[in-house]
Amino acid sequence: MSFDPALLKQFVYINGAWTGADSGQVIEVTNPATDAVIGTVPNCGRAETARAIEAAHIAMADWKKLTAEARGDLMHKLCDAILAELDDLAALLTSEMGKPLAEAKGEIVLGVKYIRFFAEEAKRVYGDIIPSPWADRRILVTKEPVGVVGAITPWNFPNSMIARKLGAALAAGCTIVIKPSEFTPYSALAFAIMAEKAGLPAGVINILTGDAPQIGAEMCENPALRKITFTGSTRVGKLLAEQAGKHMKKVSMELGGNAPFIVFDDADLDKAVAGAIGSKFRNSGQTCVCANRIYVQAGVYDAFAEKFKAAIEEQLKPGNGLDAGVTQGPLINAAALAKVEAHVEDAKGKGARILTGGTRVGNAGTFYAPTLAINATPDMRVAQEETFGPFAALFRFETEDEAVARANDTEYGLACYFYTRDLGRTFRVMERLEYGLVGINEGVITTEVAPFGGVKDSGLGNEGSKYGLDDYLNIKYACVGGLGV
Repeated sequence: MSFDPALLKQFVYINGAWTGADSGQVIEVTNPATDAVIGTVPNCGRAETARAIEAAHIAMADWKKLTAEARGDLMHKLCDAILAELDDLAALLTSEMGKPLAEAKGEIVLGVKYIRFFAEEAKRVYGDIIPSPWADRRILVTKEPVGVVGAITPWNFPNSMIARKLGAALAAGCTIVIKPSEFTPYSALAFAIMAEKAGLPAGVINILTGDAPQIGAEMCENPALRKITFTGSTRVGKLLAEQAGKHMKKVSMELGGNAPFIVFDDADLDKAVAGAIGSKFRNSGQTCVCANRIYVQAGVYDAFAEKFKAAIEEQLKPGNGLDAGVTQGPLINAAALAKVEAHVEDAKGKGARILTGGTRVGNAGTFYAPTLAINATPDMRVAQEETFGPFAALFRFETEDEAVARANDTEYGLACYFYTRDLGRTFRVMERLEYGLVGINEGVITTEVAPFGGVKDSGLGNEGSKYGLDDYLNIKYACVGGLGV
């Protein structure tokens, strides 16, 4: 399946105009399933970023004056434009990122849901009137847009990661400058095409590709930009937060994870296996919330391993995401493939036994077979690092206390999952797990109506839901005096 070539924009979008980099330099974008070059995008730096911020700053004066309903109407038109091109946008996303076409369509639909949710939630940015301790004064609390937003987004969800930042920013009355991953820029640039079709004013949405350190530095240091929102590695997130902190900018950080997936003896094993398949192997394991450490209680360890192996072999088919029947696309690049291989070899060298998979697939692209290992131990790399690939390792545990302690034994705190049919255990374990997201008897829990955010080294703030909108707003207190008594 191919896509409409008009969606393949090889320019950046600043103040309603398509343009190249000042230097004329470009970055090649390749299809990870075929290694073929799809096209190029401009390699922009600080100067282009400064112009985009200036455009967003000027455009915000009028954008924030619009009523919430007027902004919401334009956001709904943006969603309509996206859905009208759903098939082509999904094929474009799959071509640059690799995920199966069905997953690409699902991601884009979820992105639309984020934007529609925030379009409606903008009408509910409520303030307060606080009972005054002074008879002749009134205390009013209102919320205002934080300012121009700089969004830096990853390659693994190149549509929905933008949508939930873009939706919240526009709904709050902010304008935005977006820097997508150089691996998946075209899905981001397509937002500008859709924005033009929807009639959004010039400067409200600006999209840049290029040198990440230069673009990030300009975002952090330019006084006209007031918020940084970043999804990516903890290392880069800390650097951005440090730079932004020097200028007291508001930050939202959705960073790395090391998600535990716990299966207790009393779990419904069939549901646990289904949840593990969805959590671990969705997007070929390239999600920040995917199961990374799978802990199975001793009484059901062997039975779960057998069922999990059968499900992997029956349900998962690696291949080009544009081909029918494929459920597992490639890894994003050679470095990602090498990391998965290293984790598998490390586990084998330390006593793990591979039940299925454990090899590359094919001679082209960056495919790795869905892999399951048993007898995993805490000294293995898979226990300590985020694999970000289709490698599931099973760890054995004996008691509830042991499972919780091992699950919490990480600097990360984004997502976790556990399966049990014991109501008391449900609440005990949920309350003890040190994570921002908890899936109980469910392996895929992301939705636009619930907050998405981590604790510890997994980040700051939330995305999605009414709580996510608050991260794009400032609170203002007004004391109105001279009212008499």
